[in-house]
Amino acid sequence: MLPKPPPREPSMGFLYLPPFRIFGESIAGESTCLQVPELDLGFDIGACPRAMLSSKHLAITHGHMDHIGGLAYFCSQRRFQGMGNARIICDERIAPAIKRMMDGYVDLERQRTPYDLIPIKADQPVEVKNNVFLRGFETEHTCPSFGYTVSERRTKLKPEFVELPQEKLRELKERGTEITRSFEIPLFAYTGDTAPGPHLVREDVRKAQILITECTFLEPDHKERARVGMHMHIDDLAEWLRVVESQWIVLVHVSRRTDMAAAKKRIAQMAGEKTAQKLLFLMDYKGNRERYDRQLAEAEAKEGKKAAPVSAKSADDDEEGE
Repeated sequence: MLPKPPPREPSMGFLYLPPFRIFGESIAGESTCLQVPELDLGFDIGACPRAMLSSKHLAITHGHMDHIGGLAYFCSQRRFQGMGNARIICDERIAPAIKRMMDGYVDLERQRTPYDLIPIKADQPVEVKNNVFLRGFETEHTCPSFGYTVSERRTKLKPEFVELPQEKLRELKERGTEITRSFEIPLFAYTGDTAPGPHLVREDVRKAQILITECTFLEPDHKERARVGMHMHIDDLAEWLRVVESQWIVLVHVSRRTDMAAAKKRIAQMAGEKTAQKLLFLMDYKGNRERYDRQLAEAEAKEGKKAAPVSAKSADDDEEGE
């Protein structure tokens, strides 16, 4: 009898939450790497699938191997593929350790891979696209850790000038009068690995249009394990969701043992059906594929034409996480 071939690697998770795509993988204890291509931004790099290389900016939440293990390869491959230097954004507390890790590869390879390391303090803005700013905030984990928010800066006429004609506005502006005010729209929040705490009720976290958060433990008898590992338990999630105003909440960092159907049912019981409708698991292959196929069908119907199907059922699907 012939031996079995090696098991196939699962596909990356994928969600389209207009106007943003989110893809990557996040399996507790194994690997977390996420990308939002419309922002040219990735979060963590526990592994480095080829699709992750296009992220010019990479924000690291903490130094656990399943969140940073693919960093050197990411930097090396970006240079090898002619994509330029990786920009590594991180908590200033872990920047020296990241540099030492990268220096270790110089000793091993006898060559230096250029990269840009950008240590930041909490709430220090970094512009990742025009008028789009990334900020870190301290979270609570078993090592120094950051979450991140992404906000878009916009300007608007001050109320007292709204009715004025363009000629008058130009005149005021030429005189040096400030006729606009700036404000920020929170687009994304990503918590990384964290225990519950006051950092989760920051306005730019709970009001972010899209909130990406871990929920490592879903079983009722695993609450103590969550506390010891400083992770989120589903009970913590349900309580937190009472104040979260996000349009979408994406759950990551689930374990391989997670049964998606049971997890969805339990979340609906804990948080209510209305809230559960806006909760999505990144690694819910079947559910997310069906969701995207519906989006595709709706787009085709709206445009009045039939497009070639993007998602097709394959042999991998049976292995990838019912």
